[in-house]
Amino acid sequence: MALKISKISKSFEKVQALENVDLSIDNGEFVCIVGPSGCGKTTLLRLIAGIESPDRGKITVDDREVDGPGADRGMVFQEFTPFPWRTVRHNIEFGLEIKKLTKEERRKISDYYIDLVKLRGFEDTYPYKLSGGMKQRVCLARVLANEPRILLMDEPFGSLDAQTRNLMQKELLEIWGKEKRTVVFVTHSVDEAVYLADRIVTVTSRPGKIKRMVNVELARPRNRTDEYFSKIRHSILQELKEEVQKAIGP
Repeated sequence: MALKISKISKSFEKVQALENVDLSIDNGEFVCIVGPSGCGKTTLLRLIAGIESPDRGKITVDDREVDGPGADRGMVFQEFTPFPWRTVRHNIEFGLEIKKLTKEERRKISDYYIDLVKLRGFEDTYPYKLSGGMKQRVCLARVLANEPRILLMDEPFGSLDAQTRNLMQKELLEIWGKEKRTVVFVTHSVDEAVYLADRIVTVTSRPGKIKRMVNVELARPRNRTDEYFSKIRHSILQELKEEVQKAIGP
């Protein structure tokens, strides 16, 4: 078991964000988390990353309790956050420099990830010259270069246009297929979740609790017009609609 979340609860001042959350994720599994706005999805990701601490419960990675950030977990945020003063290559090598790898070692690793995220030819380019999708590839490669066991992704494609978003979903699955990292992916898009995930976790309106887990038993690459794809999407959308209605009241 790569990741185990046991009876997690988290509040911010008087707001209960998460309550009694239990979730186990296997090695190499791709799990998407969906739920209404404000249900605690991002909070859960930050707890797994060790950026926040739970009020109750615990999170373990390979049976070791999470008590802060660690190299075994890497997080990709929604915002495009490559360091503007660094080229593509030097962005990817940032964590490797902290690890004090030699220039030759850094070069070998960054070459691999430059090719993996399809940025060959842009390695000496600064972020201001890159498109949104390319910037997010840099951020993904920067995290992957540190070889985390678990990749945490907080709506990483949320601000991309529809065409670029679909392309990035496809490329992420290609990378996941090669790297076989465990992925926990938060999204507001049910379509995106059905396209990407082995399993979809739906979360209730605040305080966030696990409502249902859906195994997506579709071969990849997936066809968004497939009848089973549409059936899963409709079912989850209906659940989310009900949760939103509960939150806003009659």
